[in-house]
Amino acid sequence: MEEDEIIEFRFDTQLLIEGHGLNEDKIRDYFFSHFEGDCLIAVGDEELIKIHFHTNKPWEVLEYCASLGEIHDIVVEDMIRQSQGKQG
Repeated sequence: MEEDEIIEFRFDTQLLIEGHGLNEDKIRDYFFSHFEGDCLIAVGDEELIKIHFHTNKPWEVLEYCASLGEIHDIVVEDMIRQSQGKQG
């Protein structure tokens, strides 16, 4: 990534939602209408959904996903730090 490239959404947020009656289409629709971000992936089935999303407010994503079921395998990476070659 070039130094002058601007990252609009800083945090790469990934997690799994485990629950019952999960619906990836409804989850996608909620993300698009409630969160600012890009690169959304919401795939899975009624019991397990994988989420990947770039946002500046990962805590909002985590709060919403936790309302749907148990969340685990949570990764929130700062893409600005990554672009600078830093860890974490």
